[in-house]
Amino acid sequence: MKLKVKKINSDAKLPTHGHPGDAGMDFYAAEDVVFAPGAQARVHTGIAVEIPEGHVGLIWDKSSISFNHGLKTMGGVIDAGYRGEIIMNLINLSTVPYTLPKGHKVAQMIIQKFEHCDIEEVVDLTETVRGEGREGSTGKK
Repeated sequence: MKLKVKKINSDAKLPTHGHPGDAGMDFYAAEDVVFAPGAQARVHTGIAVEIPEGHVGLIWDKSSISFNHGLKTMGGVIDAGYRGEIIMNLINLSTVPYTLPKGHKVAQMIIQKFEHCDIEEVVDLTETVRGEGREGSTGKK
């Protein structure tokens, strides 16, 4: 599969795979972004992509900035029909400010096939052993 990528910002870095066979493509910050403790901010990548029909782009954390600096991605489902800039939304869960410099890896995207579902309202759902059991349903609290 090929992913068509367009630079919206001429200084933007194209996504890369860190290692051969990696699932995620690294996306890079197109600007410096300062995260105050507990604050969220948007990080522009300067990149737009053309995800093939029947696929979705899923945004995930970069482990280095997540583990080492407390930055967590806030959502991230990129539908095949979207052609705008990929903008990452992150929050600083740490107690110290962090500056994400321009050109630094910010998050990663995984392209995945999906099944489209037709929504059907029903009165009852099929019974299962678990049923409506939630947290602790396996006996561990």
